[in-house]
Amino acid sequence: MVRVFSIKLQPFNKIDLKNMSDTKIPRFHLAFPVKELEKTMKFYRDLLGCKTGRSSDKWIDFDFWGHQVVAHVSPGDAGKSASNEVDGHAVPAKHFGVILDWDEFHKLADRLKEHEIDFVIDPYVRFEGKPGEQATMFFLDPSGNALEFKAFRDESQIFAK
Repeated sequence: MVRVFSIKLQPFNKIDLKNMSDTKIPRFHLAFPVKELEKTMKFYRDLLGCKTGRSSDKWIDFDFWGHQVVAHVSPGDAGKSASNEVDGHAVPAKHFGVILDWDEFHKLADRLKEHEIDFVIDPYVRFEGKPGEQATMFFLDPSGNALEFKAFRDESQIFAK
């Protein structure tokens, strides 16, 4: 016997980006593999400024701009990613990051440059003067995991077409 189910999905929580400052955005949780914890701790805590939470000898929680990311020791899985061509750049297919405000993005970019972080994609502005104008940059953590940080000139344009 074969059972067929039909499910109609409705949005759980629709966020009005026009009133983003008045909206509480749910926090995400992300677990990702790293080669080891000491360099990971120095990178996320000391360079990026993430507070730490619970930890063990196999994992550590970070407060990643209000979101919970957890670095798990799994050396064989860390840093592996294909890339896709976007705007003439090889963008790592697996990456994570946050959207900062415009000034905070540029302060972080300057800090990374001061610490001689090698960028996968140097900070630049996409869609300049168009809907969705954004600054973006890609770099790797010590385990080779790709991070993208971006900022929108107008945050209401995050999902602009």
